[in-house]
Amino acid sequence: MAYKQLTEASRVPLSRKLGAFFFNLLQACFRFFFRLIYGARGEKMPPITDPILLESATALAAKIRNQQLSSVQVLESFIRRVKEVNPLLNCVVDERYDEALKEATAADELIKSGKYTSEQLAKQQPFLGVPITTKDCISVKGMLHTSGLYVRREVRAEQDADAMALMRQAGAIPFALTNVSEVCMWWESNNTVHGRTRNAYDTNRIVGGSSGGEGCVQSAAASPFGLGSDIGGSIRMPAFFNGIFGHKPSKLIVSNKGQFPTPFSAEQNTFLGLGPMSRFAEDLRPMLQIMAGEQAKLLRLNEPVALEKLKFFYQESDGGGRLVSDVDTDLKVAMRRIVEHLNKKFGDGQVERVQLPQMRQSAAIWFANMRDNSGHGFSFQLGDLRYDINTHLELLKWFVGASKHTFIGLTTALMDNAQCQHGSSKYKHLVAKRDELRATLQQLLGDNGVLIYPTHPTVAPYHNEPIVRPINFSYTGIVNVLGFPATAVPLGLGSEGLPLGVQVIANFNEDRLCLAVAEELERAFGGWTRPEVQL
Repeated sequence: MAYKQLTEASRVPLSRKLGAFFFNLLQACFRFFFRLIYGARGEKMPPITDPILLESATALAAKIRNQQLSSVQVLESFIRRVKEVNPLLNCVVDERYDEALKEATAADELIKSGKYTSEQLAKQQPFLGVPITTKDCISVKGMLHTSGLYVRREVRAEQDADAMALMRQAGAIPFALTNVSEVCMWWESNNTVHGRTRNAYDTNRIVGGSSGGEGCVQSAAASPFGLGSDIGGSIRMPAFFNGIFGHKPSKLIVSNKGQFPTPFSAEQNTFLGLGPMSRFAEDLRPMLQIMAGEQAKLLRLNEPVALEKLKFFYQESDGGGRLVSDVDTDLKVAMRRIVEHLNKKFGDGQVERVQLPQMRQSAAIWFANMRDNSGHGFSFQLGDLRYDINTHLELLKWFVGASKHTFIGLTTALMDNAQCQHGSSKYKHLVAKRDELRATLQQLLGDNGVLIYPTHPTVAPYHNEPIVRPINFSYTGIVNVLGFPATAVPLGLGSEGLPLGVQVIANFNEDRLCLAVAEELERAFGGWTRPEVQL
């Protein structure tokens, strides 16, 4: 069967081998260049001195409703932590501390009133009094809603996004907003409104995008949990680079209302997914249950998962995608450790290696499937969904310091314009490739299987380095156009002191399988690696 055919090096054309060799040589030269610019390590982050910051959102909620901690006490701890780390990391771009403290006080008063038992509160408002953050493209009433776009620098949201409204109903208290890439279409969080966000493990490295500020604030223990959005990997890449958990739900499970920019078509809307991000796997399931609203019943999240009966498949790389970096040795070793663990715990032969040949075309498939018949592309998003910017003129202005757009935003627009057109023969061919891959994966996974696959081929690059590795997002982007759920799982730190990880992919509406495997891998490998702690 196609999905069980392992790629043989001898079957790779010589021209492709030579192309890969020179590409890898060029990548090594660029890496040497960036290392010379930035140096070995960045600045050191302040240590954690407050034990509250080390708790999961689920644990904090339990302690708040049982009056072991107050909501005000918890919120004040995270506000202090943001003030400690943000001058170094630049992950938070707006706050509502005063309003949040009032809401925390109200939560504490409700709990003390005795009107509801702890059990009733757990059922009705499972995250009562817990602070929450989200990225600057998911609307929170009264907060900035710029999506990193300069012309929107003064825009404030008039109402909550549907997902945030549901989290508020569950008792969560939004207190800060986090940074994104320009219009959320690049995998480094940097824009002309708020600047660049830096990685907590090494400030010379990126945090990913577009939920990069969100991944960073949690990694630094400055927020217990938050919301992200993902159309090409914007939850999973930041989760990976920052060493936390992030889940992209099955298509059309969580409402995208309140996200800016909005998709151009109904099909694009299926590629975009709002989802939970947290340092602890146990938070993902209850968050998703809340965010999914009425659609949650489709996911059967409360049904137990028998891990010993799951079928585990893994693929170590995309098989050699054009202009895609080789998978780091550290990441290959981490994948093999997972395989060893699962075989040891659940029996040899339960984990099967596969090689899906269509994965080599992940980037081309993603770009083609993002095309639609609206006539609009990324240059229209850069124009605030009101007009197409003159990309070439703006690029000339950028070179003389006169443009309000980022260089990568403009070059991404140019690259977008160069892709195949909606309805063309190439477009139809690549849509057919997507459908073929989707059918293959559905057959492979069924209702009881997961695919363990790299989240990204390298650990967090240096700032600006993604410019010379632009196609590496394909490891996550392919999952969006397929519509499957996927969970980014951290696996500790590698030889460079940076987070390692994988993504766990399941069939439509089998999100609970991804989450169960994430919890198992957290137990086995420790999950989020805490910064320095001085208690």
